[in-house]
Amino acid sequence: MTAAENKRIVEQFFEVSNQGDMHTSMSIISNDIVWKEIGTSIFSGTYHGMDELQEKLLGPLFGQLKQGIRMEIDRLIAEEDHVVALTSGFAETLHGKTYNNTYCWVIKLHDGKFVEVIEYMDTELVTSVFG
Repeated sequence: MTAAENKRIVEQFFEVSNQGDMHTSMSIISNDIVWKEIGTSIFSGTYHGMDELQEKLLGPLFGQLKQGIRMEIDRLIAEEDHVVALTSGFAETLHGKTYNNTYCWVIKLHDGKFVEVIEYMDTELVTSVFG
């Protein structure tokens, strides 16, 4: 796929996620995904495969949020099979705490699916909100 097509797939991922269509957003992620959360927060680490990603990252994180995280794309930069997404996220915990973070996602795509994600964010904010 071209860099432009890969950018469009990343845009679609964020659009459908913001609409709450988790089935479609998860279908854009390969079952063999390698997802890396950089830093030293409780969510930091490398997750191998969709099952581990959902069980150890997405479930615990989204289980603490009222309505997930709404992401706004600030910039997309694409080259061949990689797209870098600079985003701003907005969320609220079940206890009413604000969780607004900025992110840099380095996404590798293959055949229209995310096969690797490296996600950078303010991990100090993660720790202050989630422990």
